[in-house]
This record gives sequence, C-alpha cells and structure tokens, in this order.
Amino acid sequence: MTRKKDVYIVGADQPVKPFLKWAGGKTQLIDEIAKFIPQEFNTYIEPFLGGGALFFHLRPPKAILADLNPELINCYKVVREKIDDLIVNLKNLSNDKDLYYEIRGWDLSKLSDVERAVRFIYLNRTCYNGLYRENKKGEFNVPFGKYKNPTICDEERLYQAHYALQNAKLICANYSTVLRRYAQYNDFIFLDPPYVPIGNYSDFKRYTKDSFYDADHIELRDEFKRLVNIGAKVILTNSNTGFVHELYNNYESKVVNTKRLISSDISTRTGQDLIIHAVNGKKRLTRTEELLENFPGTRYMGSKYKLLPFLWDSIKDLEFSSVLDAFSGSGCVSYMLKQKGIKVISNDFMSFSAIFCKALVENSTVRVDDKDKELLVQPNKNAGNFIQNTFKGLYFDDVDNDFLDNLVANIPLLNNEYKIAIAYAAIARACLKKRPRGIFTYVGTKYDDGRRDLSLSLKEHFLENIDCFNAAVFSNGQQNKSFNQNIFDLNEKADLVYFDPPYLTSKSDNDYTRRYHFVEGLVKNWQDLEIDYSTKTKKFKKYISPFDSKRTVNNALDQLFSRHKNSILVVSYSSNSIPSKEEMMELLKKCKEDVELKEIDYTYSFGNQHCKMKDNANKVKEYLFIAK
Repeated sequence: MTRKKDVYIVGADQPVKPFLKWAGGKTQLIDEIAKFIPQEFNTYIEPFLGGGALFFHLRPPKAILADLNPELINCYKVVREKIDDLIVNLKNLSNDKDLYYEIRGWDLSKLSDVERAVRFIYLNRTCYNGLYRENKKGEFNVPFGKYKNPTICDEERLYQAHYALQNAKLICANYSTVLRRYAQYNDFIFLDPPYVPIGNYSDFKRYTKDSFYDADHIELRDEFKRLVNIGAKVILTNSNTGFVHELYNNYESKVVNTKRLISSDISTRTGQDLIIHAVNGKKRLTRTEELLENFPGTRYMGSKYKLLPFLWDSIKDLEFSSVLDAFSGSGCVSYMLKQKGIKVISNDFMSFSAIFCKALVENSTVRVDDKDKELLVQPNKNAGNFIQNTFKGLYFDDVDNDFLDNLVANIPLLNNEYKIAIAYAAIARACLKKRPRGIFTYVGTKYDDGRRDLSLSLKEHFLENIDCFNAAVFSNGQQNKSFNQNIFDLNEKADLVYFDPPYLTSKSDNDYTRRYHFVEGLVKNWQDLEIDYSTKTKKFKKYISPFDSKRTVNNALDQLFSRHKNSILVVSYSSNSIPSKEEMMELLKKCKEDVELKEIDYTYSFGNQHCKMKDNANKVKEYLFIAK
C-alpha cells in the first residue's frame, strides 16, 4: 500500500483472509466489489463488520470498524491486543460435542475479555455452518456442527489479522451512530447490512437479538444518500430484490451471481447479490455544511456556528456517548452533536433558545403538515391585539403585528408539543431574519440594506421557515431532551458537559434579553415577563445571572465545574473575557488533573459598544478548555 499525505492509495499488498466464518461474508464477492473501490480515500469505515472480508483484503492504514454485536467486537479487540493469550487458550480446545455445549453455556458476565474471545472463536469454528445467531434473549443458540476435523486455532490467520488491526478503531455501536460521528468527505464506506430476505426461509437477519426490518433499510438508504451528499465514497451490498432496486434507483448498481454457504436447502444455495456504488465523489462541502446539514441557522450573539469544525475536531476522539449542552443558545452545537449520533441534553435559560432545541433536537419525527399550516394562518376571532398595541411602529408594520397576534392565538390549537415548538421556532426565526442585524436593541429600520429578508412579510417568512424546520427534523436513535431551566437547577448527567456561558467582557455586555426580548416574549406570550414601558424598545426586566458580574462569575463557574466533575468538561471562552485564561485553567484543575487548552483565531459577528464591525477590537482568540 502507498500513501499520499493522508490519503490511502490502493496497492498490491498481500491480502489477509478472515479468521471467522460468517453468514453473508463477502470473501467470494471481493473481486466484484474491488471493481468499484475508489483508488484514493482517507479513512476506511465499515459499520456492519461481520467477518471483515473487505477490510482484511484492503488492509487500509486508517480504519473505523464497527458492529452491533459486542462479542464480535470484543473478539477483534482481543486479536489486536492479546493475541498470544488467545492462541494459547484456543490450542487447548478440541472438537467435542459435550465440550461445545459446555462452552456455549458459559456465563459471559463471569468471563474475561480473552475467555469471551476464546468462546466466540471456538463456537464459530465448531458450530453448525459457522452461523452466528442469537435468540431474543441475546443468547447464542446454534447447535453443534459435527465437523470431522475443523481448524479451531488458525494461528497464521490470527496473527495476520492481529497486524492488520493495529491501526483500526473498533466500536460496538449502531451503524448510524458510527457514520454520523466519524464519516467525512473522501472517506470510503462499505455497507454490508443484514440482507432483505428473498424468500420465506432465507431470513438470516438475526446476527444479534435485534432484527433489521424494511423500515431499517429505508433509514439506511437515507444515510447512504447523506454520505454521498457530504462527499464520501460509498459501496453497499444487498440482495437482488425489487425493494432494494426501488430504494437505490438513483444510484449505479450491478447484479452478481453468488453462492449461499449457509442455507441447508441445496436448491437455495445460489442467488444474486446487488452491489450499489457511489464512489465518484461530489463537490466538497465546507466543514460547517458537512457537520450541520439542514440546520436552519440565523444570526445569534455568541453562536458557535463558524467554530463547529474546530469544536468537533477537538472532541471527536474523546470517549463519550452523551452530552449536556448547558447553554445551548442558537442550538447549532446540540444539533451537530445529534447529527453525530450522540444522545443530547440541551438547556438554555432563554425560552426561545430552548424552543429551537425542542423542535430540532428533542423532536425526532413530528412535522407540521399542510393542514396544520392552514390552521395556523386562518383568522381567529379570539385573537387579541396585544402585540399591535404594545409594539406598534417599533419593529414591524401593522400587517405583520396583526399576523403575530393572530398566530400566537392559533399555535396552541396544534395540540402537539413538537408541532407547537416548530411553530414558535419558525416565527422566532422569521422575526430575527426580518429585523436588520437580527436584534431588538433599536426601533425602526435604519439598518435596512435592501436584503430579501427585509422585504418579505412575516407570514411569508413564517411559512418558509416551517418548511425549513420540517426538513431539519430527523431521528438519531437517541432519547434527546431540551430543557428551559437555570443551569444550576438542572439535574441531568452526561458523559461530557459542554459549557458556552455568556462571555463577560470589559467592553460589551452579555445581555441576551436586551437583544432578543421581543422573540423571548413572543414564545412565552409575555407570561411572567414585566415589560418596562418607559423604554423605547419596550424591553422587559433583565434575567439575573451570576455570569454578568466580575464579583460572581468565577464562583458560578466553580460551582458548575464541581457539580459535573464526574463528566468530561469542555468549555468555550474567548481571550477578551473574564475570567482570564489562567484563572479558567485554575478553576478546572480544582476538579480535573488533565486540562488541555486549544485555541483558534476568531472574529466576532457582533460589534461591541466601543468598536465598529470588522475592527481589530472584534478579533480574539477563541479558547476551548478540555478537562478529562
């Protein structure tokens, strides 16, 4: 094999053969699949690993290998890390029926990782047809194979596999979790899912206690499409059925004849596989586009939208499967983490921020349909005129104000918490987009630059945004949650806690309510908010926050870090903020021994009170503290 920078180039190294027998293994299809393998790629990713025939054939220097079967992944890890112990134990075993059932009955909870791997390989080499199958309790239930002289310990293949696996990352997880987290532009992804059955007696989907149904194949097709869209190179194999052809009719494919090695019925031991391939590549997206597909972003003070590649690259190799996003803000970090297959718990003290995450992070399936849209915009005789009377002439014209009064009366009629969240999120984003600079610290339209967003009515904006939010709804297979609480009152735990608190600086305030009071009031229908009618902007009383004062900010951070000291702590902060870089390090080291600092040059999107946009005063170092 040869390399060009970080790109793998397929070479002529001697391939390695799998050491496991596996139903659906691709050894006999290698020559056909090889016709479509890209000549150059970054990382090889195989999330339905099984016997790993293609991986061993390629032996790429960078690989991410995954499977939902914990015993299989443990076996590969032991082959990679404890090969000598494994071989010594395997050599002591014989092909004996009584021994087979004794080993099959071992209690996995009482075995070491080496003993589990020994059991796995022994059963694989001596069971009926090398079939791996579990019952609904997750118990291996294949009978003895009655082979005359099976090779239980193929020492040569095991050592070859040992060396081939040295640079591979092994993960036990669902395919979507793996692909969302790791797949990037120019990666080569091989997908070999449980096949769509071709007959009543051909369904060998149960490699684990979990099955793979038609709906799962549809979700896999959607993931295939996403991978192609981000510029990955993808090959997928499945059975040659009308259903599979229909799923992948937009992609090139080839039908190949195969032998079924598992079937007990000789008449069904021939068949046809379908190889679907999309390996020509696409125009490279920006890293942010790749990380944040479909997210309906908008201008927001302190948003990490442009910093997402920096953030993700800094944390992606940490060991975590759940994240608490303590100050979710625009929601882009939570949404990005959700796209990576991670369980996300988001929180923000601003209601409209929490609504964004309710609609897009917690919500996995619900959308606002055409009938709902009609209900939302229909005249409501019970609509009041609070917005028209209170904010007349301040931010929007009379037509827009009347629309808002009518809309907030209709939204509760949706009678579904996620539809309601989408509706509020859509109108909040509409208001932000229609305001020059997207803030409510001034009245009138003095910053009108003629953009399309400023000419559309709020009704037009709202309906467009409903479609945007609908398109952004997806499931990552996790029970994600969105909270609207004071972070000190939130009793939620996660493997990693991400803090992006309001930055306290000497030159500008961090008052989110001053900038966004109108949309905050809108989603709360101004309940429990005290409007200050003496102010030109009709703002309401500011939320009291310990992050607003030099006297209290250090203690507040100290409390938060201590509260979550059992989690990985990741903190975003900037070089012009209080506390200083050195003080932040000291605070984190009170809880964690290992604290790493990463930094990147950054320019604020918002100017402050003492400088102009694009002035050097907006240029800072953005810090990312990682405490493990």
